[in-house]
Amino acid sequence: MKILVVDDHALVRAGLCQVLQGLAADEVTEVIEAPDCARAFELAASHPDLDLVLLDYHLPDMNGLAALSIFGERHPELPVVILSGSANPSIAQRVLAQGAAGFVTKSGLSDELLHALRQVLSGEVYSPAEFRPAPNTESTSSDIKAPVFTPRQLEVLQLLLGGCSNRDISEQLSLSDETVKNHVSSILRGFGVKTRTQAALEAGRWGYDKAAPVGR
Repeated sequence: MKILVVDDHALVRAGLCQVLQGLAADEVTEVIEAPDCARAFELAASHPDLDLVLLDYHLPDMNGLAALSIFGERHPELPVVILSGSANPSIAQRVLAQGAAGFVTKSGLSDELLHALRQVLSGEVYSPAEFRPAPNTESTSSDIKAPVFTPRQLEVLQLLLGGCSNRDISEQLSLSDETVKNHVSSILRGFGVKTRTQAALEAGRWGYDKAAPVGR
């Protein structure tokens, strides 16, 4: 398990590093630290095996929304969880709408953070109950069609929804890394989204999260 922690306060990073050691009982969690977004982008590029990014919303060189957009463009397969000192529902809803895999406040307990990260690593999206938007009761327009994928893309999608990384998908389906990336990109385009997190939400909307994997 490898996690990138981005926060401009060294004491906060040190505290998070300690908390994150309780994330997985059966494996060591390697934590890489960055004090700002510029360094975070460099580390993300040099560590393609990252499993997750824990990103502070308020950073000296860039806010969370801007940083989230860049991570989404450069690493669409990498889940990003926003950590904020402000318990602001508006911020929570905005970052989740832009593709964050989760939103956690710094005022929360360590157990809440670990619960959130485990949920995200399993392929889900996390936000505190009080920050979740009200359900949209408007019906979907009948002229909007569900995206159609090839059998191989469906296999990739099911593994993606199961929380598998591109590397895991490559190994399980005996595909090259480049082929997996191409399939993931096609899936994102099919759903009209930019990140895996957004794709997971759209997959649930269209019922793809309930489909059985296509046999090889």
